[in-house]
Amino acid sequence: MLLSIVIPVYNEAACIPMLIARLRAVLGSMDCEHELVFVNDGSTDETGRMLSVLAAADRRIRIVGFTRNFGHQAAITAGLDFASGDAAVIMDADLQDPPELLPEMLRLYSQGYDVVSAQRQSRSGDGLWKKSTAAAFYWVMRRFIDERLQAEVGDFRLFSRAAVVALRRFREQHRFMRGIVAWLGLREIIIPFQREARADGVTKYSTAKMFQLAWTAISSFSALPLRLSAGLGFGVILFGIGYFCWSMFQKTVPGWTSLVCLQIIFSGAILMAVGILGNYVGRIYEETKRRPLYVVSDGSLVASEWREPERSVVLEARPITETAGGSRLAARVGRR
Repeated sequence: MLLSIVIPVYNEAACIPMLIARLRAVLGSMDCEHELVFVNDGSTDETGRMLSVLAAADRRIRIVGFTRNFGHQAAITAGLDFASGDAAVIMDADLQDPPELLPEMLRLYSQGYDVVSAQRQSRSGDGLWKKSTAAAFYWVMRRFIDERLQAEVGDFRLFSRAAVVALRRFREQHRFMRGIVAWLGLREIIIPFQREARADGVTKYSTAKMFQLAWTAISSFSALPLRLSAGLGFGVILFGIGYFCWSMFQKTVPGWTSLVCLQIIFSGAILMAVGILGNYVGRIYEETKRRPLYVVSDGSLVASEWREPERSVVLEARPITETAGGSRLAARVGRR
């Protein structure tokens, strides 16, 4: 069988040599063919050059290079789009997803599981803020959104070919792959592991990106924010009625401070509800445009014969006719 290992990378030049060394040590002991599909998510350091050198020396290494940074979820999507294996594993390049779990994942896959997920038992290197916000996120998601979402399970998973084909059918603009996997309801098994600290460098997921991902997860799979805004509005109405009744029985006339406070409360509730509704409308607007999820800068690096996945742009660089000013480089665009 052929095992595809999809690795999204963004400015991970410091980690790639260590990652390759550990992958080769693990894969060399496994009884299966493999391919490494690196998705370069618009890196600005030496990542692209290092990957090109590795791909030139090893035909089992393939590169999907984005024209710019499209985000981690888009990189995962592209990797699965171009993975050709009987099974595919998604893992990060910072070695927080240990390659040593691959043999056990493959063993469980051979037992008939479509999804083999690695569940973090510890978060070495993460501070209190990161741990507490992650715990709160999973609690909210499991309590109010989808109880099938496994706590402390990230994107480090093995997918069967059937699961990969199913995941390729989801082409929404705002993506949360963990939620999509839970929604599919495929046969899944969990492997616990101790998560190590990053091998080198710093995390590319800032606090702002973490909250953006959390909002995408909540708004993409639930109308919970809309329901909460409606509940808040109802609560503000009850508060206003109660305040009106209280003021009617007062001997003194309420001053302007009370009126200003009430105005602020009501105005804030209205603006927040309108903002939440506007966010959902904006997402609908973005989906109707059906823009590509990502743009691949050079399709010739993906495979000898590439195809254009749905909602993608793949540019194939190729030399064309000589001119007086020298050779020119053109790009053929494939889009669906």
